[in-house]
Amino acid sequence: MINLVWCPSEEHTASEEASLRALESLMTEFFHNCTTNERKREIEELLNNFAQQIGAWRFCLYFLSSTRNDYVMMYSLTVFENLINKMWLGVPSQDKMEIRSCLPKLLLAHHKTLPYFIRNKLCKVIVDIGRQDWPMFYHDFFTNILQLIQSPVTTPLGLIMLKTTSEELACPREDLSVARKEELRKLLLDQVQTVLGLLTGILESIWDKHSVTAATPPPSPTSGESGDLLSSLLQSPNAAKLLNQPIPILDTESEYICSLALECLAHLFSWIPLSTSITPSLLTTIFHFARFGCDTRVRKMCSVNGSSQNSVLGQERGRLGVLAMSCINELMSKNCVPMEFEEYLLRMFQQTFYLLQKITKENNAHTVKSRLEELDESYIEKFTDFLRLFVSVHLRRIESYSQFPVVEFLALLFKYTFHQPTHEGYFSCLDIWTLFLDYLTSKIKSRLADKEAVLNRYEDALVLLLTEVLNRIQFRYNQAQLEELDDETLDDDQQTEWQRYLRQSLEVVAKVMELLPTHAFSTLFPVLQDNLEVYLGLQQFVVTSGTGHRLNITAENDCRRLHCSLRDLSSLLQAVGRLAEYFIGDVFAARFNDALTVVERLVKVTLYGSQIKLYNIETAVPSVLKPDLIDVHAQSLAALQAYAHWLAQFYSEVHRQNPEQFISLVSTALEAITPLISSKVQEKLLLSACHLLVSLATTVRPVFLISIPAVQKVFNRITDTSAQRLPDKAQVLVCRALSNVLLLPWPNLPESEQQWAVRSTNHASLISALTREYRQLKSNAILPQRKVQLEDKILLLWVCKGHSHPRLPVSSSIKVLSSSVVQGSQSDHPSDTQRFRRYCRKYLWRIYQVSTDLLSVAARIRADVTDEMLSFFLTLFQGLRVQMGVPFTEQIIQTFLNMFTREQLAESILHEGSTGCRVVEKFLKILQVVVQEPGQVFKPFLPSVISLCMEQVYPIIAERSSPDVKAELFELLFRVLHHNWRYFFKSSVLASVQRGVAEEQMENEAQFSAIMQAFGQSFLQPDIHLFKQNLFYLETLNTKQKLYHKKIFRTTMLFQFVNVLLQVLVHKSHDLLQEEIGIATYNMASVDFDGFYSAFLPEFLASCDGVDSNQKNVLGRNFKMDRDLPSFTQNVHRLVNDLRYYRLCNDSLPPGTVKL
Repeated sequence: MINLVWCPSEEHTASEEASLRALESLMTEFFHNCTTNERKREIEELLNNFAQQIGAWRFCLYFLSSTRNDYVMMYSLTVFENLINKMWLGVPSQDKMEIRSCLPKLLLAHHKTLPYFIRNKLCKVIVDIGRQDWPMFYHDFFTNILQLIQSPVTTPLGLIMLKTTSEELACPREDLSVARKEELRKLLLDQVQTVLGLLTGILESIWDKHSVTAATPPPSPTSGESGDLLSSLLQSPNAAKLLNQPIPILDTESEYICSLALECLAHLFSWIPLSTSITPSLLTTIFHFARFGCDTRVRKMCSVNGSSQNSVLGQERGRLGVLAMSCINELMSKNCVPMEFEEYLLRMFQQTFYLLQKITKENNAHTVKSRLEELDESYIEKFTDFLRLFVSVHLRRIESYSQFPVVEFLALLFKYTFHQPTHEGYFSCLDIWTLFLDYLTSKIKSRLADKEAVLNRYEDALVLLLTEVLNRIQFRYNQAQLEELDDETLDDDQQTEWQRYLRQSLEVVAKVMELLPTHAFSTLFPVLQDNLEVYLGLQQFVVTSGTGHRLNITAENDCRRLHCSLRDLSSLLQAVGRLAEYFIGDVFAARFNDALTVVERLVKVTLYGSQIKLYNIETAVPSVLKPDLIDVHAQSLAALQAYAHWLAQFYSEVHRQNPEQFISLVSTALEAITPLISSKVQEKLLLSACHLLVSLATTVRPVFLISIPAVQKVFNRITDTSAQRLPDKAQVLVCRALSNVLLLPWPNLPESEQQWAVRSTNHASLISALTREYRQLKSNAILPQRKVQLEDKILLLWVCKGHSHPRLPVSSSIKVLSSSVVQGSQSDHPSDTQRFRRYCRKYLWRIYQVSTDLLSVAARIRADVTDEMLSFFLTLFQGLRVQMGVPFTEQIIQTFLNMFTREQLAESILHEGSTGCRVVEKFLKILQVVVQEPGQVFKPFLPSVISLCMEQVYPIIAERSSPDVKAELFELLFRVLHHNWRYFFKSSVLASVQRGVAEEQMENEAQFSAIMQAFGQSFLQPDIHLFKQNLFYLETLNTKQKLYHKKIFRTTMLFQFVNVLLQVLVHKSHDLLQEEIGIATYNMASVDFDGFYSAFLPEFLASCDGVDSNQKNVLGRNFKMDRDLPSFTQNVHRLVNDLRYYRLCNDSLPPGTVKL
């Protein structure tokens, strides 16, 4: 082939040859193992300087044509890439013409010999030129690509160019103006029909050519798969016949061309709209190639022939199937389907489900699972993606077509799901079933009239699904696969692989239960019953040994069977618990007997486990069986807890008549709980018992609970100071349960029968016993040598829910009482709320006094102690701020203000690390509660609070990059503004009557301005979470209080904020918040559109660096004077994009030249 590459004049050849040798030497040195980092930096700087020279591209063109050094070629192409994308506007027209002529010729001359990554990079550089110059200055850019595709010799090169063009021009980066992006998309759309026709022709011709020459294969068990289902799917004998043709054997070159064509189609489909340009012929051809993925003959041939070449060939053929499915999925992902394309869509589904039938068909040679195992894993993933898209996006559209057999499709999906060769594949298929069940549930809720007809249509499929999912979670049926699941390593959702497997399976069971409750219960309960019989029968194997009780099951096979049965029972107990919600509410009476059966069995099982203490028993395989026994017992308690709401509804139904059955259930459950409330019981089991106790005391709340001996025993245990203390979490739960027994009203009884006087006395005794040591503390009795003891005592106050201190003992009593306060303040009955608060105030009064005295002492000891105390005060303020009264509240807040001086705040934030910051954050949270209290009670604190924020806290954190304290400070400032608007803006009714317009008198202007300035400064910092929070706060203040419309904001701040938001968009520092920033900018500008367009926008453009006056004028003209939100935000993003583009274009070249 004639080399048409640009040839330099002879006088420069020697210089360029020397430069080439120098560059090759530098590149070799740069990538050598012995080259130091310092030397690499020197070489890099030298190369960068050379690339910035005017005319460097000429040397690079010579390098490309004269070297075979990969590093040199890649560097040279990078120089061209930088020139085209960043300096192209400044390149002389003659040079551009030369580059546009030489690079394609270079590609054409050497594309077969260049390494693929160099060839692809060169294609990308040429496409970059087209992105800048086509069609005005590079009119034959796309025509050349089409000619390359049409010429058999250069078809692969043309397809690579086409794919690169689609990638770079259809969705270009921000280095183009919006107008140019729109122009390129329109130009490409004009070519779509031609391109799709060419690609269809390539694929069809290769298929037809090899189909004709392919030998007729011998009869095989897989041939002739067009059964009744295929006929119903395709509705066409010809279509079925076409899809049953043997798959041709392609040569390597043909497979390569087909793979490139399919890659092009996949990318084209990602951005072109669905239209008739995508012809039935093209779709059929794509499905032909999708069959390559489900053809198992290829792998068999490879394994028989055994050569690496055949193995590669098989991988390539499988890859054709993957690429074809990628094309199909790109079309499937489009939710907006034109009416004229729906028929094509139906045809796609029919053809894809033919493939699904093909890969799930059983015969003598294959089971379904073995067939799936033989297929490429990527192909299975793509096929699963297709099924997910079909169910989530298109099922509602296709189900109405009488010629599409949905039930038969579900049968295929069932086979596909339960023969998946990997756990991840199975999880993905369960997700698809979940989507289908959600669709079915919403459909039934919207069409209650024909609910039965819909359910009858799918009933068999759902029952089959339920049965198989239950089988899959049982070791009895699926031991080999379940034992492969990891039950130790936690994922990002803090669950193990086994827990994820079980949770997803139980979600499917629950959704079927919602649709078919009777069937689901009748399927699940017998399975549970079988495993319960094994568990309940273990008592006969318990024998007494020298060290205690022992389970006399020692044979290895028996131990293994017991292990499987216990694991299954644990899973089934979780399943039964998950279904509890489907027995309450409107269906309580209809499903009462089923629920009662379940609860009775659960109560029996929990009591059985506690009585014979299987959790403490010796076993032949203690590392396996003992955890199994503990888990079953814990899960039985958790399952019973799930039925607490059912028990509450049962109690409300029978409390006046025949309550014996209910009393028996609750009493027996408490008998099962009491022996487990012990520090000697394993924590997992102990916590399950405690949670069940809390649910009975809080949700069920029967009147007789306090009189049950088991509950009284727990009261005695928890108040006995000589008893060994429970772990912190358990102590908290038990105390909360006991407190709720006394504080929460009994259901179904009038106020006169609540026995508040007696219960109040008992509650006082409980709190007194729990806080005796703490109340005896006196601050003036604290000596330095008792520092550690003081820490222990102060930590009795800790009230944060759900946490425990890692080193020091914590009193759960205050936590329990505080949580009761919170519960009471959220009660549905105001009388309950007031009573809770009254009681808590009465009991906590002494604790208030001691705590206030000790707070300043604690602050001097250590930050973590202060953190615990402030948590206590935070809960008090949240629940009892009004009941505490103004004098006492003033005393506490004044103590805080005196304690948190500028020096103390600086010490906490700057030197005490995260713990010190937590202390300050807790203090600010307390102030948040104070400033949002309605009425005038706490208004006198506002000046001090604002002063503390703006004069003491803000100066310390303003310039710190760390986000610590900032979020809480700005939330406090937001609360100050939101709940105390009249502190800044006093509306005069008289003025509004006299003038006809409400004018608001501004007060405390300096403080308001300082707060707004702080918000503005926060938008200049890199913390995206703080930016999002504060933008939301400003938008909320505008929605609720018309912030942007206030005179002070409108005249002195409005356009400063708009300027900051636009600069943030230009600098791309918070790109994830583009939409929110655009909306906020609109809301601010809409207050004064005239001012925005006439004054702000010209001033903003005038202040922009890096663009000339002509470009500024273009930017101004392109910003249309629209006043609706969508158009305005579109204009904003266009302005930002084009401003960045112009700056990129105007980057000047550095002076000086460097010779290599």
